[in-house]
Amino acid sequence: MTDATAPAPSPAGAVTGALIRGLTRYAPLIILAVLWEVVARLGLVSGSSLPALSSVAAAWVDLLRSGDLLANTWASLYRGGAGLALAIVIGTALGVFMAWSRPVNALIGPIVELFYPMPKSALIPVTVIWLGFGDGSKILLIFLGCMLPVTIGAFNGARSADRTLVWSARSLGAGRLRMLRDVVLPSALPELLGGIRTALALTFILLVSSELIVARAGLGYLIGYLGADGNYESMFAVVLTVAFLGFAADRLYQMFAARVLRWQQ
Repeated sequence: MTDATAPAPSPAGAVTGALIRGLTRYAPLIILAVLWEVVARLGLVSGSSLPALSSVAAAWVDLLRSGDLLANTWASLYRGGAGLALAIVIGTALGVFMAWSRPVNALIGPIVELFYPMPKSALIPVTVIWLGFGDGSKILLIFLGCMLPVTIGAFNGARSADRTLVWSARSLGAGRLRMLRDVVLPSALPELLGGIRTALALTFILLVSSELIVARAGLGYLIGYLGADGNYESMFAVVLTVAFLGFAADRLYQMFAARVLRWQQ
């Protein structure tokens, strides 16, 4: 039996426990950072290939103070957010209607199957020809590349809707829109959220790839500019910024998805 008189853990103990769990979970990253610094300081690799992590951190602070990092980060986040939002809205609607309507599936399905395995970076020259070097070409590239995993996730999720629930709703007189809202979309959520997570990762890949090649602002542009100028400490600082932005976005999204799917438990 549980001792009902056992004292509750103190706030300090709870904080300490959370800190220990966090350090344990991210210990590999801490070890990697220490090894990076040691290898660079001992001169086991050239400074241009791998600057010391402390030098990279100092360069990151300088970029932050100058405003270059914030300005280019905002440009990248705007492009990535706009393209991903369009992909989620249109990809979800397209995937659900493909699963809900055989004519729509017959018309759109082969196109999705054709373009899904294609490297999305191959669309960079196409989008530049259509919309030039500004924000529009990057937003279009991210939209086209990210729409496919969202569409497939929505399609698979909607197709896996419990037929018993669909028939029950139909027998109770629910219309198609009501069944779509109350039965199909909730059933599609797990697969859809998985497709959106894939699209989120793809957003960063396409964003930096396109900005490295054809951009006048953005984190990818800044990486290419600093590397060409020989400022490798700052270049690595921007690369790590992209890595941590992607990591933070993925963690926040997992928290959001877990909250959305809590009703299934």
